[in-house]
Amino acid sequence: MKLIIQIPCYNEANTLEVALNDLPKELDGVDKIEYLIINDGSKDATVEVAKNWGVHHIVNFNQNKGLARGFMAGLDGCLRNGADIIVNTDADNQYCAEDIQRLIQPILDGEADMVIGARPIDETEHFSFLKKKLQHFGSWAVRKASNTDVPDAPSGFRAMSREAAMHINVINDYTYTLETIVQAGRDKIAVTSVPVHTNPDLRPSRLFHGIWSYVKKSIVIILRAYMMYQPLKCFTYLSSIPLFIGLGIGMRFLYLIAIGKGYGHVQSLILGCTLIIIGFLTFMIGLVSDLMAANRRILSDTQYHIRRMEYDSLAKEQEEETALRWEPHVVQDNSGTLEEKKRKQKIYNMC
Repeated sequence: MKLIIQIPCYNEANTLEVALNDLPKELDGVDKIEYLIINDGSKDATVEVAKNWGVHHIVNFNQNKGLARGFMAGLDGCLRNGADIIVNTDADNQYCAEDIQRLIQPILDGEADMVIGARPIDETEHFSFLKKKLQHFGSWAVRKASNTDVPDAPSGFRAMSREAAMHINVINDYTYTLETIVQAGRDKIAVTSVPVHTNPDLRPSRLFHGIWSYVKKSIVIILRAYMMYQPLKCFTYLSSIPLFIGLGIGMRFLYLIAIGKGYGHVQSLILGCTLIIIGFLTFMIGLVSDLMAANRRILSDTQYHIRRMEYDSLAKEQEEETALRWEPHVVQDNSGTLEEKKRKQKIYNMC
């Protein structure tokens, strides 16, 4: 069982070594632990710090491409290097590395394929009152959109199995945290959550530049993900508003006609018909979007199988290289009895 811990980095030379020093060197149920950083166009000595510390793998971007694309590049790097479990954490040491064992345990036990670390949001001192409430509201919205029970959706401290990582796709350029949960929930990937601890803040958040900017981008991501995975339901809800209002206005006009007072209310008829047409067209857009979503699922399955073939082929090549590197020596001494030859062969094989 191989675990790779990935860390997205952008100008993290001052905090990266602190985070790396806290990472575990061995864990129960894991045979090998490796470390990978995603250098997202850093202008400081982030890469040098990682190399000097002894990080096994480095994914380099020449310019900053954002947290979401860095996260996906990290998953690709981990899968290419044979990771069975991938843990994502932050370079500012926000999350307590001692909780990684707790984070991966549901995957080791076969209970989940994705595990989200739930921070103690209400007890986190450097979170403002408004930020705490927005974190809770955002997590509630993600739970509704994904049909999961994740209490801390914006948490970047998470683990996923190799199988789950091959299913993940992130469309937006802002962050991976919300969209991946919605996608996992809608794709029936087993998602769970475990409580984790946080460390004192080493630097201000670079993702959370402003309350309203964060809220706006998060709402767009949640709505976009919901429309992507449940388009018919979403557009049905949207179409029902003008449709029912238009039907109500139309029924009122017919009632006025029936009692002989319909003349002079043609404007209501026009408005009602317009709203009914808008509602109908919105519903038709939902049907077309549902067909597109079906095609997207087919493309996603195709991509998954291509990924699996590619990554499994790489893993097989790595195993063959390892086997050749440790190939038993051939016995050249043919003297002695058959039992002696077997004993010599056994000794060579153990070398």
